[in-house]
Amino acid sequence: MRITNMTSIPDRSGPGLTTTAIGAVDLQGTGGNWATVGRRRRGGRCVRGGRRVRRQREKRKGRSLGLKVGTLNVGTMTGKGRELVDMMQRRKVDILCVQETRWKGSKARSIGAGFKLFYHGVDRKRNGVGVILKEEFVKNVLEVKRVSDRLMSLKLEIEGVMLNVVSAYAPQVGCEQEEKDRFWSELEEVMQSVPRGERVVIGADFNGHVGEGNSGDEEVMGRFGLQERNPEGQRLVDFAKSMEMAVVNTYFQKRQEHRVTYKSGGRSTQVDYILCRRCNLMEISDCKVVVGESVARQHRMVVCKMTLVVRKMKRAKAEQKTKWW
Repeated sequence: MRITNMTSIPDRSGPGLTTTAIGAVDLQGTGGNWATVGRRRRGGRCVRGGRRVRRQREKRKGRSLGLKVGTLNVGTMTGKGRELVDMMQRRKVDILCVQETRWKGSKARSIGAGFKLFYHGVDRKRNGVGVILKEEFVKNVLEVKRVSDRLMSLKLEIEGVMLNVVSAYAPQVGCEQEEKDRFWSELEEVMQSVPRGERVVIGADFNGHVGEGNSGDEEVMGRFGLQERNPEGQRLVDFAKSMEMAVVNTYFQKRQEHRVTYKSGGRSTQVDYILCRRCNLMEISDCKVVVGESVARQHRMVVCKMTLVVRKMKRAKAEQKTKWW
């Protein structure tokens, strides 16, 4: 006997699921309750049911973030806020370490156009250090350490990358040895407090000459210093060796005029430097002295270009479990 009309059970399942009369009977248990589907068809292939946890398959997608970090002995911050902002905007500098600010107090102050100065000083007549940040990096500050009127540091988190920026002002040649020893001891303590996995950039007026050439010191400096090394410059090289740092200025071949950081009368010397960890030296693409600015009377700004590799964790969404009631 042939049956011409057949009553079908309407499909009330989720998209992509097929329910037949036989399938509906199989889904019902002996107690009359509905059970969870063991297998289902989606997109033309069988997929096992239940929530699939894909956290172990997270994709790491990296991208590059360019930064310009500089250092400058300003002589005094009084009356120079607007000039510094204009210079940083024209030269596209994101972070600037400043020395000899001669501002008393431990504060953060806006100096215009969204730029903010974090500074520390105890005397209006001498010393004082600070760090100027571009507006977009102000919110990234996690910690500020004001060690002395010659040393301070900022910790920033830039899209998951920890960057420590240190501004330092070493005692001059004529200062007492005790003051010099105290400065270097404090700088070493700051470096030792930074985890090895975090990046460090030191912008400083070290008041010393590392000298031209790098015979015997290839692991911490390049060949493009200036003049003869003096005792203060030797102290800087020794510090770089003990802390596994690199004197960035000396690795890039520039004309002599673009290596001079201090010019007064007939004197042309190199006393301002940027340092980074040796393991991160490959992230520095250029470092030069900026000529032609009049913000500081005797010192010139040193700027380096660095590239941070920012990695983001992309988490895949877990499949939702189909529930039957």
